[in-house]
Amino acid sequence: MSLERILLTVQGYMELDMPEEALREISLIEFAEQNREDVLQIKLFILMRTKCWEEALGICKFLQELNPETTVGYIHGAFCLHENGKTTEAKAMLLRGPRALLQEPTYYYNLACYDAILGNLEDAKENLRMSFKMDEKFREIAKYDPDLKAINYLI
Repeated sequence: MSLERILLTVQGYMELDMPEEALREISLIEFAEQNREDVLQIKLFILMRTKCWEEALGICKFLQELNPETTVGYIHGAFCLHENGKTTEAKAMLLRGPRALLQEPTYYYNLACYDAILGNLEDAKENLRMSFKMDEKFREIAKYDPDLKAINYLI
């Protein structure tokens, strides 16, 4: 089966909320194509959906090595660390990422979450405001985010 066909099938499984089947389908990809950035990102998305944080983090680190100027490995890698209770490490990963992160509202939103959890409330407020300024949709997301409980009066 061609790579494009497999990826379409994987997408269908994910739309049907069938991540285990999507992972099984991804395993059919030829070895030579398994380290393509697009394939890795899809696998990362599936692993995060199934809360396989350690395996997802491994892919993020590989994506960071593969393309250090791309933000995906840093944003999602930090999230995986945070979900494993390693919020200090998560923040550090974001802060050492590429300058392109500074153009992403998710970067500031996630920093706000990590700072709020770590008790850095002034930094959390500043980062949350920046995420709202860059993309107002984060205000709605923030309303339901337990990480931001300490500063929810800003929302």
